[in-house]
Order: sequence, then structure tokens, then C-alpha cells
Amino acid sequence: MPQPDLSPTAAPRAREQPTASPRARERPPTVPTGPTTPGAPTTPGDDERTAAPTPTPRNPYLRLFAAPGARAFTAGNLIARLPMGMFGVSAVIMIAAAYDSYALAGAVTATGTAAGALTAPWIARLVDRHGQARIAVPATAYAVLGQLVLLLCVHAKAPVWALFATAALTATSPNTGGMSRARWAHLFRGDRDALHTANAFEQAVDELCFMLGPVVAALVCSTLFPEAGTLVAAALFLGGVLVFTAQRSTEPPIAPRTAAGSPLRVPGMIPLLAVFLATGAVFGSMEVVTLAYVDGPAAGPVLALQAAGSCAAGLLFGRARRTARLRTCLAAMAVLMTLPLLAATTGSLLALAAGLLVAGMATAPTMVTGMGMLQRLTPTSQLNEGMTLAVTALLGGIAAGSATGGWAADHAPSPAFGFLIPVTAASLALTLALTLRATKARA
Repeated sequence: MPQPDLSPTAAPRAREQPTASPRARERPPTVPTGPTTPGAPTTPGDDERTAAPTPTPRNPYLRLFAAPGARAFTAGNLIARLPMGMFGVSAVIMIAAAYDSYALAGAVTATGTAAGALTAPWIARLVDRHGQARIAVPATAYAVLGQLVLLLCVHAKAPVWALFATAALTATSPNTGGMSRARWAHLFRGDRDALHTANAFEQAVDELCFMLGPVVAALVCSTLFPEAGTLVAAALFLGGVLVFTAQRSTEPPIAPRTAAGSPLRVPGMIPLLAVFLATGAVFGSMEVVTLAYVDGPAAGPVLALQAAGSCAAGLLFGRARRTARLRTCLAAMAVLMTLPLLAATTGSLLALAAGLLVAGMATAPTMVTGMGMLQRLTPTSQLNEGMTLAVTALLGGIAAGSATGGWAADHAPSPAFGFLIPVTAASLALTLALTLRATKARA
């Protein structure tokens, strides 16, 4: 709370009052215990004496959003992140409807994802050097333009090579989740508990967007026309980024560059990214083997239960006052990933759904803890780039896990065999974490 200005020029009327006795001057002013009557005469300093500090909310999430500007930038970021779960599904539906080939649709979307994984660290580096608003807006506009060009090519049934070329144009999408986490790190620098809650909230948002995005995309495409999902996603993406970057009061200042060079040179960074790579393989393989095992309209809702479990666990983990070690979270993940495997051997769809729900509860705590470690390792001037490298590692792991899971679905001796891959990937991530030696953070 600001203190009253006691300089000689601050209260000229006070010098016009009769001189008080020495004892009166020594007596501290009386602070009213209740509100003043409206319209009653006041003396200079009444506002300061009656003002009371705003109590800090006990709920960590209420405390999080009590920060000035937090609600505004979060709202814009939520709008911008929902399309991240819509673009892929919308492109698959749109291309498959026009060219009657899911293989082509999958290859085109994979090309866009791979190109985005390669360019994302460079976009994040520009954000760190020049600021979020200055880079994110033109990068988003260029990515949206690429989506619209892809839509026009599909609508006109352009040659196949044109689809791959235009898919690469969408690779400039900025890491909106990373920029949001950077704002929380700026607002609560030095407050480890609040930053832990913020990371948990961001992870829950990630799960929510990737759970709702495909549903919204499929609904829009089936209700209106195949290209409608891409149009809606592009409008939400651009509009959300504009709202997010307009909140300049919470934008992190551009930190001076350090002599460290790339964040990859920071001790402990490469082993931590290897952990993210193996963790991504858990997600990618689990998605593919589950879809192959269920093989029907129930596959989507059953798979969404894993994201739902992760979302709920992330919100609960954010309320915890003590954080866990990364290796503890990975050990829990390795154990819980055996539940879908055991459920699949029974042949019961309900058992598999329950196993996925419980297994997903280890995802968010693992990601929150890993992102917290990465934030402590990465220099402030390279925070966006460091977090984007983690996302790139995750995407690489997801791609490798998807490919391995697809191979297992086609060649495994039994349908349940594919669920061994997520267990193996989680065990590998745990092994890598046990060998991790970071100088600035503890695993």
C-alpha cells in the first residue's frame, strides 16, 4: 500500500492549523476502526489512514489471477491456444473430403508439424530479443495466411505437391503457451509457490485445449462444410494473439543478452530435453495404440479420458504447497502406464477407459515439474527459446511414439501388445531423469 507523502509540500493546509502541544505532536494519529461517513469532513491523510491492505486470497488460483493484468492476457491466450487442437483435425477432414485419402491428409499435416517444430525455436529467439507483441503478431498473421492458402489449394484441388508446400508456410506459429508461461515467470519472479501454481494452470489449459479442440473442429466441419474448421481456427488464432499481445503491462521486458549463446549450452539442458523427448513418445504411442485398439466412434471419447485425468491432476497439483521431484513424477508415470496395458489384456473397454483416466493423472505433474526445472535452468533473456525447445523435444517424441505405435498396431501379435510402448517410453524417461545432473535445479 502506498505510504502518505510526508514532504513539506505535501500538506500545506496542515501548516495553517493551530500549533499542537509537544505531547500532542508526539502522540501517533488515531486510525479509525470503521468506515467514515459519506460526506463527512476529512482531513489530509484520511484516505491513507483508513485504507487497509487487500487480504491475500488463500486459494492459490485466486491469488494468481489477483495479479494486475493476469485475467486479460490469460483470456487472450486461451482463445489463441484452442486452435492448436483444431488445425490438425480440420486439415485432415478437409483434405480427406477433397482428395479421398487419409494417408495424404496425414502426410500433409505431419509436414506442417515437422516444419513448425524446426522453426519454433527461431521464432521464440526473436520473441526473446524483440518482445512478444513485435514478433508474435506478424508471425501469427503469416501462419494464418498459410492456413488460408492451404484451404484455397484444397478447395481448388490443386496438385499434391502444392499442399505440402503450403503446409510448410504455416510453420511460423508462435508458441503461445510459452509466451504465457513467460508472463507468469515475470509477474511472480522469486515466488516459487505462485510460479508452481501458474505452471500447473498452464498445463491444465494445454490438456483442455487439446481435448476440446478436436471436438470443436469435428463439430464445425460436419455441421457446416469441410473447410469451416480451418476458417474458425484461423480467426480464433489471430484474434486471440491480438488480444494477448495487446496486454502490454504484463509483457516481460526484453532482458539483456547473455554470453551463454544457445540455451542448449546451459549445463543440464540437453539431458532435460532428452527426458521431454522420451515423455513425448509416451503421449504419441498411447494415442495411436488406443485408437487402433478401440477402432470405432468410441475411440475419441475413450482417449479424451487421459487428457481429462491429466487436466484434473494438474489443477490439484497446482494447489499443493510442495512440489515433487521430476524423477518421482516419472516413476509414478511409469507405474500408472501399466494400467492401460493390464486393462487391454482383459478386453474390456470400460477397464481401458478407467486405466487411461488414472494413467493420465501422472502427465500434468510430470510436465509441470519438468517445465519448472527448465525455467530455472534457462537464462531470463532466453526463456521463450528454452521453453520452445522443450516443446520441440516433445513434438519429436510424439512423432517417434506415433510411428512406433502405428507399427505395433499393424504387426504386433496381439492388440494389447502396443500398450507396452508407452510403458517402455516412460521407463526410458525415468532412466534419463535419474542420470540428469543439473547445476541450477534439482531433479
